Amino acid sequence: MKFCSQCGNPVTQRIPEGDSRLRFVCDSCQTIHYQNPNIVAGCVPTWGTKVLLCRRAIEPRLGYWTLPAGFMENGETIEQAAIRETAEEACARVRNLSIYTLIDVPHISQVHVFFRAELADLDFAAGPESLEVQLFDEEDIPWDELAFRTVGRTLECFFADRRVEVYPVRSESIPPLTQPAIT
Repeated sequence: MKFCSQCGNPVTQRIPEGDSRLRFVCDSCQTIHYQNPNIVAGCVPTWGTKVLLCRRAIEPRLGYWTLPAGFMENGETIEQAAIRETAEEACARVRNLSIYTLIDVPHISQVHVFFRAELADLDFAAGPESLEVQLFDEEDIPWDELAFRTVGRTLECFFADRRVEVYPVRSESIPPLTQPAIT
C-alpha cells in the first residue's frame, strides 16, 4: 500500500500506539489501514460415490483440477459464498451443506473453508472460470494435477472419513512449501 484510501496522502508502515503489529498508517489523517486474511469458500459436491471437480480456466494454476471454490464477497455468508462459487465454476446446484474443513494458510493470508454438499442434480457444466467439470470416483482423482494443497488435503480427509462414515469438522494449518537448500 502506498497511499491512504481516505485522503490520498502517502502511508508509512509502523506500529500504531496501542497495537503490536506493523500497519499502514496515514501520517496526514492518521487512518490505520488494517489488512486481514481473505476467506476462500467452496464445496465438496458429491453424487453417490463421486466428487465433482473443475479444471481451472484461470491463473493461478491454469489447467489444474480443483474443488469449486473462491473468495468470499462482502455481504454474504460463508455458506452463500460456497454455493455461489459452485454455481459460478460448475454451473451446479448443491444442497445439504455441512461445514467440513477449515484450513489456515497463513503464509498467503488466507483461510480456506470447504463444505460437504450433495449435488441437487446432474445438470452441471463448465462455468467461465473452468475448462471442464467432471465427476470422479476416489481411484480416478487426478491427485498429481490438483491445483491447491488445501483441495488435496480436503479430498484426503473426505475419502478417509467416508470409509468410516464419520465426518468431523476438521481444522488445520498448511505451512509454506520449503525451498531446497542451494549448495
